[in-house]
Amino acid sequence: MASHRDLPAGLVDRFFVNSGSSSFTEFVSSHAPELLPVRGEILATPIGDQVPHATTIVAATFAGGVVMAGDRRATSGNMISQRDVQKVFRTDDYSVMGIAGTASTGIEMARLYRVELEHYEKMEGRTLSVNGKANRLATMIRGNLGMAMQGLVVVPLFAAYDPDKDEGRIFSYDVAGGPYERERFDAIGSGSIFARGSLKKLYRDGAGADDTVMTLIQALYDAADDDSATGGPDVTRKIWPLVSVIDANGFRRLTDEEVSGYVEQMLEARLISPDGPIAPLR
Repeated sequence: MASHRDLPAGLVDRFFVNSGSSSFTEFVSSHAPELLPVRGEILATPIGDQVPHATTIVAATFAGGVVMAGDRRATSGNMISQRDVQKVFRTDDYSVMGIAGTASTGIEMARLYRVELEHYEKMEGRTLSVNGKANRLATMIRGNLGMAMQGLVVVPLFAAYDPDKDEGRIFSYDVAGGPYERERFDAIGSGSIFARGSLKKLYRDGAGADDTVMTLIQALYDAADDDSATGGPDVTRKIWPLVSVIDANGFRRLTDEEVSGYVEQMLEARLISPDGPIAPLR
């Protein structure tokens, strides 16, 4: 069988037998930068509120893993542009990314990031460490800074299972790409201040995955209760939050039937206590 060394030099370059980089974005930037959805181009006129924006994402660690959940609403200014948008994405077998900000740019960034991790694994024969994954995402966010200055801001939340520590880890970012590891839980998006306040009261160290999922469902509901851009569970249309769990067994997206069970349990309790469960003082 002929190897790539037997091919004419022009064909070697054409078919990219050796890309020369374990970074997919660097590879595409060198050969076809126009194909990248995240670039530093400057727009003549800011268009921030003219495009759909994703809103609230929450994440929390549990004993041996991490859970991430997101509401489904996208808004354009004061209008609801979509009721069932996807904001939580599997990025590899042990990591997940949620987006807040400009929906279209965030979705493309999540897809490109997934390819970035796959490309690295194929080129290097191993997966990135959790810190390496977090830093790669930071580089991509930094590459979108020019667009962010024009109002097309994307701020992701990243979570992963760390096999070296047998625990879940959470990273948040600023618009310039700075990664910040968060302990226990975090929230991003327009409803994050309310979700984070809820998590402060309801989160319990050492809780299992089941209780942590319910805690995030409660936090999203509290965010939707006070933030008009955050969508609560839509019982009539059967639109539920997206919930993903990652532990030593890998990534798992909860089915609509599973999430609806948590939502129904929460709503039944809120018929008695509309403001949600009361956190003990001691």
